[in-house]
Amino acid sequence: MSLNTQAIPKIIVVGGGAGGLELVTKLGRKLGKRGKAQVTLVDNTQTHIWKPLLHEVAAGTLDSHQDEIEYLSQASHSGFRFRLGRMDQLDRDNKTISLAPTLNAEGDEIIPRRTFDYDYLVIAVGSISHDFGIKGVAEHCLFLDTTSQAESFHGQLLEAYVRAHTQGRPIDQGQLDVAIVGAGATGVELSAQLHEVSHLLSAYGLDEVKPAEIKISIIEAADRLLPGLPAKLSKATEVELDKLGVSVLTNERVIEITEDDIKTESGKTISAAIKVWAAGIKAPLFLSQLGLATNNINQIEVKQTLQSVTDDDIYAIGDCAACPWVGHEGNVPPRAQAAHQMASLTYKSIKKRMAGKAAPEYHYHDHGSLVSLGKYSTVGNMMGNLSKGSLMIEGLFARVMYLSLYKMHQVALFGFFRVGMLSLSHLFRRSVHPKIKLH
Repeated sequence: MSLNTQAIPKIIVVGGGAGGLELVTKLGRKLGKRGKAQVTLVDNTQTHIWKPLLHEVAAGTLDSHQDEIEYLSQASHSGFRFRLGRMDQLDRDNKTISLAPTLNAEGDEIIPRRTFDYDYLVIAVGSISHDFGIKGVAEHCLFLDTTSQAESFHGQLLEAYVRAHTQGRPIDQGQLDVAIVGAGATGVELSAQLHEVSHLLSAYGLDEVKPAEIKISIIEAADRLLPGLPAKLSKATEVELDKLGVSVLTNERVIEITEDDIKTESGKTISAAIKVWAAGIKAPLFLSQLGLATNNINQIEVKQTLQSVTDDDIYAIGDCAACPWVGHEGNVPPRAQAAHQMASLTYKSIKKRMAGKAAPEYHYHDHGSLVSLGKYSTVGNMMGNLSKGSLMIEGLFARVMYLSLYKMHQVALFGFFRVGMLSLSHLFRRSVHPKIKLH
């Protein structure tokens, strides 16, 4: 179907995560403000926080309400429209999407079902945890896919500490133990943050609970931590976690979660009061119900141009896209740097197609990986492209590089000047606020 030349193109981006929000911000500034396109962001929440920070929200070392971005405010400043809602239907023949009714906490409808037209549709809804159908995971584990889930984790953690602090008797064995299933970046970074939290809470007065009484465990099915990253990085991380007293169990495949325990295929039983699932990802189920080609974890299959193999006017970027990684086996990995690169390519692609030119191809450039262990250490590798080799980095330099990744995301959204002001305000705020969220 050809575009209506009498009206400006309508571009809809569904999903305001790292890639989606960067893309819609750039489209709004370059096209929306200039009247060259009508740009709309759709998301089922009202605020954005960079997903790699969710483990800090869960631990309480980051207050989401101070670092979140209001979509309506970002839209006002950047030349796009924001519509609150959850996409659940796609009509490719008529080029429309439909949003399910929005309900309040009491279940009352506050926004009815709505339908929006598009000329170009970009799906950037990210990923959710994959429980692989393992018994008890959904019922007994906490997840860190969304801000609300991370805040729920923090609330349960504080509640458990306060209860233990005021119970008037010694801590029961395992009463505050935390077990994290999955030794990817999220699980590893969360374990280090929780170790720091155990000391901070004691320093802020919950001193009936001694840090040594809290046991933090990581359980991983692969033979090492961070199985998707270089072995040298895994080893360096394991050394640092050992210094913190974090128990690491590798080659342990979880087969069942109960209210009190985690059971593994080898016969081990790990008891834990709080259990976190961070062992895998999949795209949201509704993507497989839209009539687009998807893989076995619901990711939309895209061509090298990031266009759906089913429909050239539909793009998918970020974790929800199954994009071949040129020169490597499998697809582009689900990382923030991939989402950032995909957003940049899609912006160029839509501009070229509006000018009647061919869509450019996407080639993922792996710049390496960084894993933050809170204030204790940061480890990583640079120049991750295997054909050029890899340089291992640790300590302060690695920490600066890790922080710069978030600053790059902020610059894409706010520009250099505003990010500079935000950084200064953050420094002042840290000087007067506690180092951990205490409520």
